[in-house]
Amino acid sequence: MRGLLDRLGTHRKIDMIESIGANLNVLLNSKLGNSGTVPDFGVIDFVDVVHEMPRSVARLQDSIRATIQNYEPRLKGVVVRFVPSDDPLRLTFEVSARLVDDRKRSVHFDTRLEAGGRFAVT
Repeated sequence: MRGLLDRLGTHRKIDMIESIGANLNVLLNSKLGNSGTVPDFGVIDFVDVVHEMPRSVARLQDSIRATIQNYEPRLKGVVVRFVPSDDPLRLTFEVSARLVDDRKRSVHFDTRLEAGGRFAVT
């Protein structure tokens, strides 16, 4: 039987993962160059690369990874992998990383770039 402190620790991890997911949602829906004070904040705009598809998938993947590495300090070892889909209007990427304070635990987020250029992070 697990003690109270063990259960509280589990809830803190879940809360932190939810917080990271919420931050990723903000980060990935911020367009590169739109911040007046932080020029490298955000991801390249899908509208700027859509005409180069599918070659531009790698650029988008790199932009996602760089943004997460720079602006989500609770994650390290970030890997972004493109997940092919039958729907040409939806791009899906899997984001995997390790928690900085728990090197044994990895986390995974699915990010979908949907019509209109907005990311949905789950």
